[in-house]
Amino acid sequence: MQPVERLKIAVDIAREAGRLIVEARDRQTFGHRYKQGHELVTDVDVAVDTRIGERLQQHFPGESRLSEELAPDRSNLAHPGPLWIVDPIDGTVNFAHGLRHVAVSIGWAHEGRIRLGVVHAPFLDETFTAIDGQGAWCNDAPIQASRAGNLKHCLVGTGFPYRRDSRPPLMRRLAAVLDHCQDVRRNGSAALDLCDVACGRLDAYYESVSPWDFAAGWLIAREAGARTGHLYPCPEGIPEDLYGENLLVTSPGIHRELGDLLRRADSGELDQP
Repeated sequence: MQPVERLKIAVDIAREAGRLIVEARDRQTFGHRYKQGHELVTDVDVAVDTRIGERLQQHFPGESRLSEELAPDRSNLAHPGPLWIVDPIDGTVNFAHGLRHVAVSIGWAHEGRIRLGVVHAPFLDETFTAIDGQGAWCNDAPIQASRAGNLKHCLVGTGFPYRRDSRPPLMRRLAAVLDHCQDVRRNGSAALDLCDVACGRLDAYYESVSPWDFAAGWLIAREAGARTGHLYPCPEGIPEDLYGENLLVTSPGIHRELGDLLRRADSGELDQP
């Protein structure tokens, strides 16, 4: 099946998932729990993941799937064959609190490279899509990343892990960005942060996240002209497109400068008098 046909099916699945999410929040009857004591998951996350899995199996029987709730086995990342990478609700905390930054994220990888992606934001009425080598779109209109070249005028997106004990080292990065850039946004959805870079609303994004959080948005940003990469080398055995640690996605003109700034913050160099 050609990528454009795959993307059409993926968009249809994502939009169906979006309708389920909107209906569930309208009803306000869903339960919730905390994974590992700190990460919120709702009944809707599981139900939507189940439905997406059913639809993918219907159209692409036998193809592997990596999804946040029902198929989180990351050993699939090293598999060179077809792989669907799904986040049924990216921004679960936003969803549970009635905020609008919520997305369904579906990416498809082959031979370790993301080949197509869709990020659907049901409460924002926006659907971002991309095909490897063919460009990126929002609601079927072409999009382009920022061409910002001056870091001090840049708006930067990021996020923080649920574990509070993991946050202190990231405060150095945040302080550095606040000191050298225009401002920071923390919207609660990595997939939508990447799409905001793709359409120029953000000039840059950095964070460490899971594969299902970033796979589709990574491709969308790259196809829109953003520069995608990592602050540090990726480990052997995991393709760059599927490795979520220390992501850095920016306007091409600030990639090196922002990367250097964040690495200096990590090293403590900026703390020196």
